[in-house]
Amino acid sequence: MTQQDHSVADIATALGAVALGDTSLRVARAAEPQSAGPNDLAIATSQTYADALSAGAAQVGLLWEGADWEALGLKAAIIPRRPRYAMSGITKLMDPGQGFGAGIHPSAVIDPTAELGADVSVGPLSVIGAGAKIGARSVIGPQCYIGWNAELGEGAFLREGVGIGARARIGARFIAQPGARVGGDGFSYVTPDRSAVEATRSTLGEQQDIEAQSWTRIHSLGAVSLGDDVEMGMNAVIDCGTIRDTIIGDRTKLDNLVHVGHNCVVGTDCLLCGCVGVAGSVTIGNHVILGGQVGVSDNIFIGDGVIAGGGSKILSNVPAGRSILGYPAVKMATHIETYKASRRLPRLMRDIAALQKAVFKSGDSD
Repeated sequence: MTQQDHSVADIATALGAVALGDTSLRVARAAEPQSAGPNDLAIATSQTYADALSAGAAQVGLLWEGADWEALGLKAAIIPRRPRYAMSGITKLMDPGQGFGAGIHPSAVIDPTAELGADVSVGPLSVIGAGAKIGARSVIGPQCYIGWNAELGEGAFLREGVGIGARARIGARFIAQPGARVGGDGFSYVTPDRSAVEATRSTLGEQQDIEAQSWTRIHSLGAVSLGDDVEMGMNAVIDCGTIRDTIIGDRTKLDNLVHVGHNCVVGTDCLLCGCVGVAGSVTIGNHVILGGQVGVSDNIFIGDGVIAGGGSKILSNVPAGRSILGYPAVKMATHIETYKASRRLPRLMRDIAALQKAVFKSGDSD
């Protein structure tokens, strides 16, 4: 996709925003206010950025409601109802893409039994396996792999080095960043007799005589099923289910380095931020947000609308609508109160030591 310029009027129409001033002016790219040139659209979404506008040379700005665009030295302005949300439309409109070519690259390897919809693009050195189905207008970037009998819905966009395992079912408009992987085997092993791990779970670490044993693989007979409009960040991974599929709901987004274990079910409109790790057989509701580096123990459920702050470790079930934080994760307000109390502990210990000293000294004098 080549860079194109857009008129103020066209941008405002696309965003459902108000256009003011000379709406025939054209801009080629978005820029921060202080570095915007005369052909740029300065993004100044609040009063905080007003001073930065004077440091740049923009003629057009995307501004907040009530902004005095003329006093700010602009010739035109675009005023959306919610500037932060308007960023999604602006960035989509001005995205130059990755420069992937149309059609099938001659170095791509496509099995004769694979089915490609209309206007599918396949990049250099990509491999599409037997029985795979690729929806119309999908883009398969360089060095991607689509496995046996895997299905991608229409409008998929796979960046370089994405891998889709056998039998995966992926909905429409899937986006995968470089290195994302769907459908590796689950991390599932068992011992011939009761293992030390099982004993530890039941006794909480009490010493028992458990004979050392080797681990035997449990194969993954399930696959992975993703809904529509799912996105995966760089090097994010989703394991296959053991018997049934691992499931990710519509519009859920996985950030870089997220791991979703085997048999998990993740609902719709969830955000799993960078380095989140979800152990096997976890059920996550809809509209759940897990902050960066959140860890989730296996075989638990997280209710709808839960928000877990960054670094939280979730060790037990979480009811719907709760905001949690900490290790172990508890109600956010409780964690903050506990944290404040812990910061006071050194002073309290000094006070206790002083009191003990005074009491013992008083006792000696008697």
